[in-house]
Amino acid sequence: MRAINALSSYTNTVCNQLSVMRITCLCLSLVLCLGACKSGPDHGGRTPLAEIEGNFLYLEDLRAVLPAGLSKDDSLLFAENYIRNWVEDILLYEKAGRNIPDNSEIDRLVENYRKALIVHTYQQALIDQELSGELTDEELEAYYDSHQELFKAERPLIKGLFIKVPLTAPQISNVRRWYKSGTQDAVEHLEKYSLQNAVKYEYFYDKWIPAGDMLEMMPQSGSIDGKYLEQNRHIELKDTAFYYFLDVSDYRPAGEQEPFESARPLVKDMLLNMKQVEFMEQVKNDLYERARRRGRIKYYTQQPA
Repeated sequence: MRAINALSSYTNTVCNQLSVMRITCLCLSLVLCLGACKSGPDHGGRTPLAEIEGNFLYLEDLRAVLPAGLSKDDSLLFAENYIRNWVEDILLYEKAGRNIPDNSEIDRLVENYRKALIVHTYQQALIDQELSGELTDEELEAYYDSHQELFKAERPLIKGLFIKVPLTAPQISNVRRWYKSGTQDAVEHLEKYSLQNAVKYEYFYDKWIPAGDMLEMMPQSGSIDGKYLEQNRHIELKDTAFYYFLDVSDYRPAGEQEPFESARPLVKDMLLNMKQVEFMEQVKNDLYERARRRGRIKYYTQQPA
């Protein structure tokens, strides 16, 4: 306990004298002073900060976890707390080790985890090496078409255009006509108009987005449900300050087939996962057959009691 109190006192003294940008110099000076007094273990070029019976905490460990952008005081406080927590963890581990006489179960769990980690790392390396190529659109569409039951829209999806303009904006009658038209010429007019007058302009004729993402920008959106969207593709609302215009060029209700463009990321993840599973099954089967042919596998028939 005196050693811990002495280390804490020394750390507080030094931290009050130097800024966080000079922690490295502080710790290096500490090591040089200690080295001048007595020889110690070889730290491999690392800078020790604290020790408990051969367990060392190094400056490099602290640097790796020190958050960037902290103030001087916060950085010093973080360093002090990190060192204190490290000391407490070492002491608790030692105490726990002395009070658990049989570690066979823990050793078994650690060994199982080690094996699983090694296998996982190897599998990932194989997958990255063998399946690194990008999946083609043809593969993705073929998987989507053959597994359509897996891709249902979880919420309503729409394509279209949205524009929000102040009540005082000019040419409102033209905006009404343009947003309903949907022609390229009308869209170009709206784009030019929005540069000077619109508070918000969203063009999404070319992609599916959740309907709620657009409706939440509009007043009284809670009263607009899927049935309303199916029957009203041109929606105009206003409040005390703005007009809101939404043109729905295409609509897909929740529960129906999700369009391929929208489902594409999920299709890609599922197909890639399937390919990975199939690839690893083939790897394991090849290993098994090779070992069997070479006589490496022995089966022992258990005799009845």
